[in-house]
Amino acid sequence: MPELPEVETIVRDLRKEVLHRTFIAIWTDSKNMIKRETFESFIKRLKGKEIVGVRRRAKNILIDLSENYVLLIHQKIAGHLLFGEWKLEKGHWISKKEGPLLNDPINNYIHAIFTLDNGKQIALSDTRKFAKIELWKKDELESSEDYLKIGPEPLEDDFTFANFKKLFEKKKGKIKQVLMDQNFISGIGNIYASEILFKAKIHPEEEIKNLSDKDLKGIYEAMRDILNKAIKLRGDSFSDFRTLYGEKGEAQDMNKVYQKNGKPCPRCKGMIQRITQGGRGTFFCPQCQIKR
Repeated sequence: MPELPEVETIVRDLRKEVLHRTFIAIWTDSKNMIKRETFESFIKRLKGKEIVGVRRRAKNILIDLSENYVLLIHQKIAGHLLFGEWKLEKGHWISKKEGPLLNDPINNYIHAIFTLDNGKQIALSDTRKFAKIELWKKDELESSEDYLKIGPEPLEDDFTFANFKKLFEKKKGKIKQVLMDQNFISGIGNIYASEILFKAKIHPEEEIKNLSDKDLKGIYEAMRDILNKAIKLRGDSFSDFRTLYGEKGEAQDMNKVYQKNGKPCPRCKGMIQRITQGGRGTFFCPQCQIKR
């Protein structure tokens, strides 16, 4: 699933391409991606709206529109937004230009197309068809229960170590699963939780109650460092993620433990292991990350 760096990469590129453009047409072959209303209602409300801003909240892409509307897109497990121009041939959308939009198969599972007033298009490619698209009034979205439950943004300037430390007061559970809880802190998923804990030398199954202030400081600093570096590298494309232009990111090249089980630890040469936590694979070095 695209995590904070991948979603932020898409959002920053969208800001460069679509501000002040207007939606003129919408196509989908998977109407169940449209939530909260019928596809017909969705089209009627979205057409003619101008894009006035693009932002991210947790793993959600939020496209601010005229008349105080917000288009929310959650890419879920395998979805990613693309930007370009396509033509419909024999039931399939084909990029009009050569390059990764045309030649990388992962970009060719297009299930939604948003056409803008300048002829450019935003496409949603999703091998699993789990992505979610919703149209909200801004005040309704930001006062909704699910939105209000989202945890703080880990890279905000005002999210200090003191704020981070306070989150752990009276908190119970194993550290990796806590970091991945979007209602605790937003945007961190399986890849970056494993990498953050490796950098901080904390075992992923360590109980919160056993963590010292020094441990928490190490996690906080590792979190900020790794997430910022992953954004600069334009996201992790180990699996399905591609940038807005259909290209692979390079953040996977900096991974030290994720999907490295059976390989030597780059820090101590111990053997990286894989365990399962909450149904997800967790990667760590048992020599560097010792459970207390």
